[in-house]
Formats: sequence, structure tokens, C-alpha cells
Amino acid sequence: MELFNNHKKLFLSALSLFIILTLIMAIMPALYNQEYNAILPNAAPPSDDAIKGKEVYIANGCVACHTQQVRNVDMDNVWGDRPSIAADYAANKRADLWRNTATLMGTERTGPDLTNIGKRQPSLMWHLLHLYQPRATVQKSIMPAYPWLFEEKKSIGKNDIEIILPDNFNNRTKRKIVATKEALQLVAYLQSLKQTELPDGSPTNSFLYKKIENKKPKELVDTSMPDGESLYANNCMSCHQANGEGLKGAFPPLKNSPVVLGDNLELFVTIIMQGYDPRPEYATMNAVGTDNNLTAEEVTAIINHERTSWGNNAKKVTIEQVKDIIEKLKLIPKK
Repeated sequence: MELFNNHKKLFLSALSLFIILTLIMAIMPALYNQEYNAILPNAAPPSDDAIKGKEVYIANGCVACHTQQVRNVDMDNVWGDRPSIAADYAANKRADLWRNTATLMGTERTGPDLTNIGKRQPSLMWHLLHLYQPRATVQKSIMPAYPWLFEEKKSIGKNDIEIILPDNFNNRTKRKIVATKEALQLVAYLQSLKQTELPDGSPTNSFLYKKIENKKPKELVDTSMPDGESLYANNCMSCHQANGEGLKGAFPPLKNSPVVLGDNLELFVTIIMQGYDPRPEYATMNAVGTDNNLTAEEVTAIINHERTSWGNNAKKVTIEQVKDIIEKLKLIPKK
């Protein structure tokens, strides 16, 4: 009880506990993630105008209606070339000491996702007109106009950029509509939003549940077993890559993996069927086998493909071995 009667000891004890918990729960994980999440090698750094434009984006509440995350489901393939990965956000920094606006992933998609808007709409004039009067570019748009990002002038200056309005939106004052510095910075930020291609010639990540046809000649396909290469492409390649090397800060490599090459087949099958919550430097893996209703034969084909590809040279497993493990785990997929 002496602790509660001595205000100095009580305060110092509470402060010490707060500092220890902050180190364990916040600072150490953040440093660990920073070390193991690398920027994609060919990612272009944003310009000064784009960085300032991000502040304009925040100030005008754009994140309330727009997301910047392409989910790994097929319905999101209109917003990006591939699903977003952790490495896409590794270059984002805090706005300042007090504001943590590093990523603007958003939670509501009232308007289109902007992950790849710099590629979908690269035109400066389109963006400026859309900001001044969205209905002039998209007839049924519900986006509010941002006229305060523009000025009305009697004459155009040397460095001014005029917005040419369609006839049905022409203003009555007959003055010139000119973009402010903030409007140009905001557009520079929007134009900088482009998905970076994966390095080393790796193919683009595919979206979940999107089937890839087997293009092998029929005479080369072993009809006694499912095609492990095709199954890997449909279920695993979007994360672990066609070369099996994964991506640092995003997905672990299968090439030279101790799990893939090891003798613990039960662990291997369990990861495929139940998913895996790995070390903090990698994203959580979903239950691919269960979610996609993979049979024991299909799981066996995937395992054997991974154990014999990219320089891996491990002994193949049998369907009976895998089936026994799935039955033991009571995870036989529903047909």
C-alpha cells in the first residue's frame, strides 16, 4: 500500500510502465517494419509539387471519398494493374512530427480508387476541369466542385493556366478561370499516383479467383495428376511471384525455403490449407486451400511444383501423404 500513499513512487511507476509499453507495442514494431519493408527498386520519388499536393489533398478531405488500395479480388482490377502490396507504401513518410498521414489508403470508395489515376488520367487539363466542375467531365458525378482552388481574372498572365469550360458550364462573368498554385500541386500529386511495375521482369500479380488457362501442349501434360504449374499460377503466384522469390517486405520466398524443402510436410500442408501469420516483415497469408476448395490432389501438385522449381530439388510427395494430413486436420475441402 506504500506505493499508493507515495505520489512520487506512484507517478514514476506509472510513467515507467507507460514508457516500457510504448517501446514494446509501438516503437520497436515500427522500427522492425521499417527495416523489413523495402521500396520497390524502380519506384520514382515524388516531386516537390506532388509532396505539397498531398497536403492539399488532405486539407480538402479527398480521403473521405477516395481509397488508394487495390484489393486482391477480381472486381478491383479496374483500379490497378495488380493488387496493392506493402512495398507500395514503404516510401510514404509522416507529414510532420504531429501528423501521421503517411498513407491515404482510405476506408470508403464513394468515388473511384486513385491508386493508378496517374496512368488512367494523365491529362493536366482533365484534372483541372474535373476539380473546378466535375460534371463537366463526368456527367453523373456526385463529387463536389472545388472553385476555391481557382481564380477569376480579366486577362491571362504569362504563367497562368486557363481552364476552358464547355459551353453549358460557361460562367456568366465572362472572366478567365485560372488554376491556383494549390490546384496545380494537387494535380501533380494525382498524376504521381501510379503503380510501380514489379522488379526483375516479374509478371504482374494476378487477382484472386481469376483463373489462368493451362497453355501447355496436351502431349506434355501429365493427365494422372493436376497441373501444379497452372495451380500455382492461379493460387500462389500473385504473392510469391513466378520466380518463387517473393518480394521483400511483402511476400516470403519459396525458393530455398526451409518450409518448402524441409521434411515437415504437415506444416507445409497446414500453411496451404489454413493460411499463415508469419514474421512481421511479411503479409498474412489467407487459407488458400480452404478458400479455393483445393483437393488433396491439387495440394499435392502445388507442393511438388514448389519443391522442384526455381532450383529447388526436394523429393516429391504422394497424394496419400497429403490426404492423410488433410484428414487428420479435418480440413477436407467442400466440393
